[in-house]
This record gives sequence, C-alpha cells and structure tokens, in this order.
Amino acid sequence: MRYVALLRGINVGGKNKLPMADLADAFAAEGCREVRTYIQSGNVVFSGAAGADKRVPGAVARRLERAFGLKVPVILRTAVELGDIVAGCPAKKTELESLHVAFLADWPEAPRVASLDPGRSPPDRFHVRGRDVYLVLPSGVARTRITNAYLDSTLGTFSTLRNWRTVLELAELAGA
Repeated sequence: MRYVALLRGINVGGKNKLPMADLADAFAAEGCREVRTYIQSGNVVFSGAAGADKRVPGAVARRLERAFGLKVPVILRTAVELGDIVAGCPAKKTELESLHVAFLADWPEAPRVASLDPGRSPPDRFHVRGRDVYLVLPSGVARTRITNAYLDSTLGTFSTLRNWRTVLELAELAGA
C-alpha cells in the first residue's frame, strides 16, 4: 500500500530543523519502502504493509524524539484516502489558490465538530469531512484565526495544514 505521512512543524520558521534525508531514514528504519520526501516541511510518501497506518506514526514520532529531540505529530493517509480528499474538494475553482487542508490525527466526535465557530475568522470558511478540514483562507494562513491550535483544542486531536498545491502534488506522488 502507498501512504503519505504529514509531520507538523518540521523546518517551519527556523524551528524543528530536520534534514529530509534523516526523516526518510527514520521511515526506512521502521520498515517503510520506496520512501520519498517532498519539500522541506515534513511530507513523506512511502510503501508499506497494510496496517502501517496504525503502527508507523507512533513509531516514527518516538524515533524522531529519541534521535533529534523533536516532539512532532505524524499523521498518515493512504493514497486512496488522499485521492478521496482531492475528489471531495468542496471549494470552487476560483478558491483553489486560498484552499488548504487540515489533516486530523483522529476522527473528531460530532459534538466537537458542531462546536467549531463558522464566524470565528471572516471571510475564512471551513468544511469538515471525516478526518480532514478544508479551509478557504482568502486573507492567508498568517491572518486566519482558524489555526492548528484552535482546531486541536476544539476537535480534541492534532492537525497539520497543507496548501492545495501540496495536497495535489502528494496525491500524484502517492499514485492517488
């Protein structure tokens, strides 16, 4: 099976520096094959046995903490799931430049999803679909109040954000 791993906060703003070769080695050490990284922000495409999505995130996170002192969430999607994210995009074609996806580590409970405030950060909008949140951020990521911290605390899980171009490229690399 093909998987995509998304690590939060790697090589962002000069913090949590991690060479991509070391990141790829961490995945290979956990039995992942055909490991390939994409850009410097913690995106990894790899092949693994069915069920790797249950074992690999925790194992890689522990390995990175031991080896580099980095405590970072590792969120996984299968190539099929990533293809579904692309196919299920609710944004209009004119919104794709401002579209991002927040990938959630866990399925949020319905009451937590219902507690998200649609008026928190106008003109920003969001749509929750399973373990993913589509965000249309016309003023940009730096200006939104729909942040990882807000999503994490409200939904009770960890999230990491990618822009739509990165999502499309990862889907292509994964063969989605």
